[in-house]
Amino acid sequence: MNYSTLKKTVALSVVSLMALGAAKAQTSTDTTKTVSSATSSAKVFGGLGQYNHISIGINAGMLSNQIPFGPNTTSHFSPSFGYGASIRDAFSHFFSLSLDYVGGTVKGDNQGLSKFGGLDYKTSTNSIALTALVNFGSVSFLHRENAVNFYGDAGYGLDFYKPKFDLAGGTEKAYANIYDNTVKEAVFPVGVGVKFKLSDALALNVGYKIAFIPGYNFTGYHTYPQQDHYSYSYAGLEYTFGSSSKKNIDWVNPIATLYDELYDAALRQEVEALKGRVTNVETAVADLKKDSDGDGVSDQFDKCPNTPAGSVVDGSGCVIVFPKDTTKKDSVKAAPYSNIQFEFDSSVLRTSSYPVLDATSADLRATGKTLTVAGYASSEGTAAHNLRLSKDRANSVKTYLVNSGVDAKHLKIKAFGETHPIADNSTEEGRVANRRVEFHQ
Repeated sequence: MNYSTLKKTVALSVVSLMALGAAKAQTSTDTTKTVSSATSSAKVFGGLGQYNHISIGINAGMLSNQIPFGPNTTSHFSPSFGYGASIRDAFSHFFSLSLDYVGGTVKGDNQGLSKFGGLDYKTSTNSIALTALVNFGSVSFLHRENAVNFYGDAGYGLDFYKPKFDLAGGTEKAYANIYDNTVKEAVFPVGVGVKFKLSDALALNVGYKIAFIPGYNFTGYHTYPQQDHYSYSYAGLEYTFGSSSKKNIDWVNPIATLYDELYDAALRQEVEALKGRVTNVETAVADLKKDSDGDGVSDQFDKCPNTPAGSVVDGSGCVIVFPKDTTKKDSVKAAPYSNIQFEFDSSVLRTSSYPVLDATSADLRATGKTLTVAGYASSEGTAAHNLRLSKDRANSVKTYLVNSGVDAKHLKIKAFGETHPIADNSTEEGRVANRRVEFHQ
């Protein structure tokens, strides 16, 4: 294919891509004209399927034997025409993989002065490389949508090239003296570029890349120890395939998407509804805990509201009337202080017992009496367990009284376990009454 035919092909391809992009842009406008970018259905963690992410591109530009940095194999800048194509798949807003092709003829010229044994060369090249592309323009805190994206890329592939060169005497030769011989060598393309949005599907792509070839034969004559390279400056069009109802991932700003998710009207309504439900639960819990008469039984379960302070009540909040204990086998008698009641299998003082304990403490501090703090338990559990439990209950009462100012030597501890019940352990009311501490003189 000669240059004239090639240029016509490239021009036709460019026009075709522009027409295709314009058609898609028109379709997108017709079908989504009532939907703005601010109301896009895209979600930050909605997956790749919500975007159009596969694209093809064509480009053309200038191949050069020289790069801006490092030594070059020839001393004179000799540009020539190059062309390329690509197919790319974006895996996120930031990262893509692209299969790139670059072709053309690279020229070198030493302006009549021999370098590495040759004067000038012409090398036809065809390279194919898998390139990783990182997009630097997706995230923006200033604009909802992107219209310009900067990127960098690097890859690995193979370069198939045929070098021809002139010797110092002016004789043109081919590599290894065989004009049809093609050299296959690794190539490492590295580049930067900028992409301009023409429509959601079509973009203008401008870039510059350097192809590093880890060899010494690209010029035809041996350039050891200097390895070969060439550069490609290009501009082209890139078209992204997909449904017009989806956005091109290249132009979606994830910051704007995140903002829309956080301030989505439906989501905010759900949050407010959830707050209301939490408030209702908190109110219900507060009602369950409410105890107006301070007897330790919440109002919702208190069958005897407004019991006097210090009253000993059962599980329904009603005052317990203790029968006279005729079964005691010990010689002690009950003191004129109210019993302290406890919950099942617990030695923790109930708040309803504090008034009784405070009155007992005041009397003991005033009179200097010595009392025996006697602990008891209901009949649930083993006798050994109930004996320990009754001792713990007696110690809880003693600790409270000592902390309130009663001299510890005026308080003695005695544990009776489940013995000496004051009520029938076969009923719940009786067991409630038996979970107690008494004061004996």
